[in-house]
Amino acid sequence: MTLDRRQFLSRSVFFAVVPALPVGLAACGGSDADETEALPPAGTHHFPQGVASGDPRPDSVVFWSRCVRADGSGADIALTLEVSTAENFAPLLASVALGARATWDHTVRAKVTGLPAATALFYRFRAGRDLSPTGRTRTAPAATSTPAQLKFAWFTCQDWSINHWGAMDLIAAGDHDFVVHVGDYIYETTDAAFQAGVAEPAHGAIRLPDGAALPGGGRYATTLADYRTLYRTYRGDTRLQAVHAKFAFIGIWDDHEFSDDCWQDHQTYTNANLQQTARRRAASQAWVEYMPVDFGDVSFDTANAAYDNLRIYRDFRFGTLMHLVMTDQRLYRDDHVVDEATLAAAQGHDPVNGSDSIGARYFVQQPVLAQFEAARTAALGRAPSILGATQTAWWKATMQASSATWKVWGNEVTLGRMGLDLRTLAPAPYNALYVVNADGWDGFTRHRAELMAHLKTAGIRNVVAITGDLHAFQCHVVRDDPDPAVGTPVLVDFVSAGISSSSFYSYIKAGAGTTPLAALAATPAIFDATLQAHNPDLRHADHDAQGYASAVVTATSFDVTFHKVRPLNADGTAPASPLLSQKTLRVNAGTVEVG
Repeated sequence: MTLDRRQFLSRSVFFAVVPALPVGLAACGGSDADETEALPPAGTHHFPQGVASGDPRPDSVVFWSRCVRADGSGADIALTLEVSTAENFAPLLASVALGARATWDHTVRAKVTGLPAATALFYRFRAGRDLSPTGRTRTAPAATSTPAQLKFAWFTCQDWSINHWGAMDLIAAGDHDFVVHVGDYIYETTDAAFQAGVAEPAHGAIRLPDGAALPGGGRYATTLADYRTLYRTYRGDTRLQAVHAKFAFIGIWDDHEFSDDCWQDHQTYTNANLQQTARRRAASQAWVEYMPVDFGDVSFDTANAAYDNLRIYRDFRFGTLMHLVMTDQRLYRDDHVVDEATLAAAQGHDPVNGSDSIGARYFVQQPVLAQFEAARTAALGRAPSILGATQTAWWKATMQASSATWKVWGNEVTLGRMGLDLRTLAPAPYNALYVVNADGWDGFTRHRAELMAHLKTAGIRNVVAITGDLHAFQCHVVRDDPDPAVGTPVLVDFVSAGISSSSFYSYIKAGAGTTPLAALAATPAIFDATLQAHNPDLRHADHDAQGYASAVVTATSFDVTFHKVRPLNADGTAPASPLLSQKTLRVNAGTVEVG
């Protein structure tokens, strides 16, 4: 029977925290006969987005689902979460009464505490006579234990509207202790220019209930209903559901959960960088509704009218072997260093409705970036920042206090330097020294230097970053000063390609067009070799790729495998065997080198 007395939060709350049943009081699954007779008929409820678990600790896990009525009515639904160490759910470790309310789009989440460490668990949700799919998860190792190894995968950039999600099948088939998402779980746009390619037949067109016209074509999400539609659709894919149902999930956002290349509550579709607080808050609410996040460690305050009414940066310990530190690189970041409107005005472009992302955020001339960064630093009284002052202090303290063998930074945007020196390789006006991607850490050089210097001066060793965003596989050695002649290596940054998003190379090739730069992007191999030649700390590069990354962590090494998937078949269908190739790289403990 359901032991409602063991709850200390009611069915109506957004997030329930409930202790596991004490040994000897564990209940059997199912309902009493008199309760069963009063239940509505089977098929009354269903769980269209499956189940998920997340934010694993040694003694707790968060469990999530969405339950709706089959008749489409929006009434609230009473349901029960069941957790057990046995697949037949006998006995139960927890039985938690919950309520799926329209207020939260009929999503539910509950944190069960007092669970045994390093233990495989089964869970499901019960609504009347209807059961959700059964999920599996695992608690983290005990804080003082030293696991022989950890295995996890991380993934990013899963655009519904392009290519295929075959990489999800590969992740679900893997042997992982947990999975990490480093952002771009959804894309806020539909039918945008960069989404003009072919998508697999399983992914039909998305129609936003509200939406607004996107400059250049397409539409973008503007309301809570829009963002909920995106999450419902993405989570409706059975392959993504399989990943969530099999592994505990640790997620952070990047930009597309709100708006491309966003900063704080500003979008960057035009040079105006419009402030859209209500839209930012809608995007944030949809994210917290659909992510299995531990709100005992983060905060979410709907009564706070500010754009930053929540905090999602947090950290996870896996015994003494690994410490995972997840940062938020959008909500607190300053505006991009090179102001689009100022640059546009200087070049005779439209400073309001135009788009000078090329020159301000991408392929930025290095002297221009340095000039703007110096001016912004003087104006702010500090260097322009990605993390913001409070999160920066937290990151420094967390990294310095960590006693784990490996300190792993869940980092959204690339840390390694990506420069191109075309001063002798291209005719005017292209003959300049460029920063390729100033939306990443390359655009905030002083803030990056501050963090890397902290790692060096504090003697923090065995630091690895796991990154996404770029739509490419990369591995960088990152220094306190990016100049290899003077800089000291302090960490290794592993960048995963996107699940499906168009590759970085495809953007470069399209942008080069028929300009003199086209020769540098004539083939993927030429572009990879060019970028590596100009950036000696770029130790691996594959810029024409989709896929995901996985890691095997031991006390002596950190091994990363890049899993590259095949493109769509010629007829537009997804490949039956999606894996194309794998590349494994190793960092040995005590070194900052890649083998």
